[in-house]
Amino acid sequence: MRVCLEGKKVILVPYTKEHVPKYHQWMQDPALLQATGSEPLTLEQEYEMQLSWTQDPNKRTFIVLDKGMVDGDFIQGHPHVEVICLLSAMVGDVNIYMNDLDDSQMAEIEIMIAETKSHSLGKGLGKEATLMMMAFAIETLGIHMFRAKIGDSNQASLNLFRKLGFEETSYSAIFKEWEMTWTKK
Repeated sequence: MRVCLEGKKVILVPYTKEHVPKYHQWMQDPALLQATGSEPLTLEQEYEMQLSWTQDPNKRTFIVLDKGMVDGDFIQGHPHVEVICLLSAMVGDVNIYMNDLDDSQMAEIEIMIAETKSHSLGKGLGKEATLMMMAFAIETLGIHMFRAKIGDSNQASLNLFRKLGFEETSYSAIFKEWEMTWTKK
């Protein structure tokens, strides 16, 4: 998948091995691990995970770049722009997993804005990245329904998905998470 998507605030680029060191650095933060329901991995495991994500036909992962941190115009495949993006504009990731055996047109969606610098939070980057991923999945993969599983302590994500029209469909007391869904009308 070499597709890049450009919005007003973010650029979504495929998750490549060059992204792994910064991604791994983010995933050492205990608060981020809790918010995402993740376990810490070694750097080697993170490289293996990145490779598996890119090879799995049921997963799509994009790295979220803050367009405001990219110098000049974004030109897909332009080496200078790609280096700048990798080093300075990477702020998170957005994923979909098409893993529902009963409904091949349903996808689980996740968004993570990991950069905690004041210029990355509260700017609507997560909202735009999520909407772009949803549009991509609807238009190119025929997805008609999205599911998000969000920990009950992750108020930012719960609020974001509510604003996007997701509805709470169930709660797991064991995992302390809400399942929310959105259906294309």
